[in-house]
Amino acid sequence: MASPITIITLIFLFLFLLYSAEAKRTYIVRVKHSDKPESFSTHHDWYTSQLQSISTDPQSQSQSESESPLLYTYTTSFNGFSAFLDTDEAESLLRSESILDVFEDPVYTLDTTRTPEFLGLNSEFGVASGYSGHASNGVIIGVLDTGVWPESKSYDDYGMPEIPSKWKGECESGPDFDSKLCNKKLVGARSFSKGFQMSSGGGFSTKRESVSPRDVDGHGTHTSSTAAGSAVTNASFLGYAAGTARGMATGARVATYKVCWSSGCFGSDILAAMDRAILDGVDVLSLSLGGGSAPYYRDTIAIGSFSAMEKGVFVSCSAGNSGPTRSSVANVAPWVMTVGAGTLDRDFPAYANLGNGKRLVGVSLYSGEGMGTKPLELVYNKGNSSSSNLCLPASLDPTTVRGKIVVCDRGVNARVEKGAVVRDAGGLGMIMANTAASGEELVADSHLLPAIAVGKKTGDLLREYIKSDSNPTALLVFKGTVLDVQPSPVVAAFSSRGPNTVTPEILKPDVIGPGVNILAGWSDAIGPTGLDKDSRRTQFNIMSGTSMSCPHISGLAGLLKAAHPEWSPSAIKSALMTTAYNLDNTNSPLRDAADNSLSNPHAHGSGHVDPQKALSPGLVYDISTEEYIRFLCSLDYTVDHIVAIVKRPSVNCSKKFSNPGQLNYPSFSVLFGGKRVVRYTREVTNVGAPNSVYKVVVNGAPSVGISVKPSKLSFRSVGEKKRYTVTFVSKKGVSLTNKAEFGSITWSNPQHQVRSPVAFSWNRF
Repeated sequence: MASPITIITLIFLFLFLLYSAEAKRTYIVRVKHSDKPESFSTHHDWYTSQLQSISTDPQSQSQSESESPLLYTYTTSFNGFSAFLDTDEAESLLRSESILDVFEDPVYTLDTTRTPEFLGLNSEFGVASGYSGHASNGVIIGVLDTGVWPESKSYDDYGMPEIPSKWKGECESGPDFDSKLCNKKLVGARSFSKGFQMSSGGGFSTKRESVSPRDVDGHGTHTSSTAAGSAVTNASFLGYAAGTARGMATGARVATYKVCWSSGCFGSDILAAMDRAILDGVDVLSLSLGGGSAPYYRDTIAIGSFSAMEKGVFVSCSAGNSGPTRSSVANVAPWVMTVGAGTLDRDFPAYANLGNGKRLVGVSLYSGEGMGTKPLELVYNKGNSSSSNLCLPASLDPTTVRGKIVVCDRGVNARVEKGAVVRDAGGLGMIMANTAASGEELVADSHLLPAIAVGKKTGDLLREYIKSDSNPTALLVFKGTVLDVQPSPVVAAFSSRGPNTVTPEILKPDVIGPGVNILAGWSDAIGPTGLDKDSRRTQFNIMSGTSMSCPHISGLAGLLKAAHPEWSPSAIKSALMTTAYNLDNTNSPLRDAADNSLSNPHAHGSGHVDPQKALSPGLVYDISTEEYIRFLCSLDYTVDHIVAIVKRPSVNCSKKFSNPGQLNYPSFSVLFGGKRVVRYTREVTNVGAPNSVYKVVVNGAPSVGISVKPSKLSFRSVGEKKRYTVTFVSKKGVSLTNKAEFGSITWSNPQHQVRSPVAFSWNRF
């Protein structure tokens, strides 16, 4: 037994160590990078010497590297270091002319990469509805994309149960892909390239590409890990968006089908993959790809997804990135969930401090060496051609832009390519300024040189400053990651818009989800910009597009499938649509990033998804295969056209709808044409509690009268169905050529708000 003296000694030693630990803390020190004396070969040596000179510890001169207070030496976008110091040492450093700032290391709670939290997918998700997250272990999400990087931590299967017995898929081998790379998370990986190879003459246009499921593009790894990636702690993109990266349905399985290659995604390959995926046993199909609009019988995705829907597979597709152009939405088949994009409450601010004292606000994901503190000259539209304002390849004159910051107009070529063009011409920085086409939307990029993106109004101020000032200058400053941005969500300007040109009577897009600056897994075969000259490698990347919003909804559909295995794809779709919200985090109506105006259902559909409410929607609008056939018959397609979609020997159109809008869709799109009155009937199914009563609330449009009969629906049992009829009357004297108006119809009780947006148009677009 220890003596009392020994115990007292140990107590004093413990208190001394505790005091010492409390007296010292981590500080971050920003340094004048150029002040390094020539006597030091590296900044690391210089920083070590500085710390030894101000140390209050007499043993500091003999400290080993592991004992040094120097923690990190920063040589990229931040010039300086971090160190473990006491207050006196920190104050001593600050008195040095080479030290610009000293501040305590801020403490953050590393939670998520934001989208799960933003969508309410926390540990309490589904508790009120009795949903267990483990239920999603039986759900398999198939992703048609550019393949998969199986070594990514997003496919870690630690703790996952055995693969469901229903799964019939496989993991294919290839020149660069071992079938053993699949596991209980990544349950399948296939590639489909015959259509591509035929189109390209049988060869591959890049050395990285081969016939295998391996992702050498990054897009497929990003989308599949967004849908159902495992939780990965301490994830970030070069320090940005730090947290725990996780998919929407972390317990679900992933099966990837590589259908996209260097020259595109071919319809023949897509159809083959969808066929295989259905046979393999997927529950959800996610397709972050599209190619404009076409009649359904010419739309390979529409055709393939019809078969999937018939087999009980939910299909989610991206709406396209052609916004804010009107009528640009793609993947509009009513049996497909069409997903637009919105912003998160997270941003990556960066600034341009101009020589006239003004500070322009923008965004950036630049992570390389900073610009220092000296402003540089600004140039705009100085080059070898009329396209120099766009910074197209070979458009800049190196003698004019070398050593300067170049302003580039957004548009035509890729945003990251503009930065590469500026760098190759000798420019030291870039400000990419939006034009009217992109409005005020800001998308952050990981450029190869210091660069920020600014909106149209800011861009106009910048162009005028360069034009009017004899010596325009700027200094670019990067500020990392900020959260709780207001307002959010905002509809992304690039998100494709309605109305639906294939079937104007079906409102598209259906919903919006997170699609701007999304962090997810990435391929190790390519840099984050996707440019060949980008030698950087990262486990995660931040991307924007409806390609990113689509897998969010695919993952959420997987959660609903697990919670309600008896629900059809149309019931799941209805739940996501009728519970979507239309107010941002300032409790104001959703806005449009294109011009900061109020958004409308042609941009956001039913609204932004709310998975918590979708678990218990109260009522759903269900649609059978036969009803979809009646819908197709109402389009005046030939029997052969319809047979091509439904894949039956023949179809009977004797019971076709009088109007395509009669389909039991969760939203309304009313095309008056030459009529003044349009009447639709809908049927809702009670998936809530028995003995439920709902009353209707109508939000009309200025030029349309709306009446609903009956105005009250009473349900005695779960699964009971009730019908109601809506009459829309265009008011006399209304002449609204090419104009749209909007309203809503909501069935309400104290527990549920089952909302359907209504879009009105008077002419076919």
